[in-house]
Amino acid sequence: MTSSDITYHTKIRQVFDEMSKVVVGQQALLNRLLIGLFTGGHILLEGVPGLAKTLTINTLAKALQLDFQRIQFTPDLLPADLIGTMIFNQKSGDFEVKQGPVFANLILADEVNRSPAKVQSALLEAMQEKQVTIGEETFVLDKPFLVLATQNPVEQEGTYPLPEAQIDRFMMKVFVDYLSKDEELEVMRRMSNLNFDYEVQPVLDKEDIFAIKNEINKITISETLERYIIELVFATRRPLDYNLRDEARYIQYGVSPRASINLNRAAKALAYFDQRDYVLPEDIKEVAPDVFNHRILLNYEAEADGVTTLQIIDSILRKVAIGR
Repeated sequence: MTSSDITYHTKIRQVFDEMSKVVVGQQALLNRLLIGLFTGGHILLEGVPGLAKTLTINTLAKALQLDFQRIQFTPDLLPADLIGTMIFNQKSGDFEVKQGPVFANLILADEVNRSPAKVQSALLEAMQEKQVTIGEETFVLDKPFLVLATQNPVEQEGTYPLPEAQIDRFMMKVFVDYLSKDEELEVMRRMSNLNFDYEVQPVLDKEDIFAIKNEINKITISETLERYIIELVFATRRPLDYNLRDEARYIQYGVSPRASINLNRAAKALAYFDQRDYVLPEDIKEVAPDVFNHRILLNYEAEADGVTTLQIIDSILRKVAIGR
């Protein structure tokens, strides 16, 4: 590690410190958000309301000095509310482009699974192509550009599953769970203070983010671990070839090629956070559930038997050997 790497690692720790002054717990969530930011991957967050998902993302934007926009997705939202529209200028007699809230670095798509299909299509273009089309003009979005979408459990009233094509564009899907008793006690004490209003100090800027991205790109991964990632991916598609007979009963579709790409990138980011210049098997195993869980489609038999995607992934990680 060079001296600049040590400086960046110090700054990353400072980001965690600044976040902890506002957000209690959720260290794993912040870790995944930073992985997405430094590797160019969008993050899907799922959890019941009130778990500080919005607060965490808003606070992170302040610590990173990035432009931040929050978009509340509702059934009556229109694509123009997201990307912008053409407006008529009476003085000039011409139509002008009014850019929407998607023109920012960090986009919080709140309750994304409440929006109609046309809005999802507009968001999909921004996520995949990093550009937006308004009228006949195409606008390239500023870098870095990251969509952090929150999703309420589908079982809740007024929600429905996102299209598979859009779900696959998210690098990871992170489940946000309730805090521990001690953490919730700390939240209650902070929020009961009506004067609590901590100002987050900026730590990183855009140049730092691009530099960290380049350093993560230099992390090495052995051919053995590259092939291990491929074996994990194919185990979700052809479980019988890996003697995963019980799992094969429940898997309808395995993960897409984006899973192998994103698992590789996420493992490198984890190694960098641990101040290593090489990937370990533990890095792959740690992020595999977040990369795979929204890409594996289970059948109705799994739902009837109460089998979850995370259980299937855990079984695959235990049974598929490295260097198979």
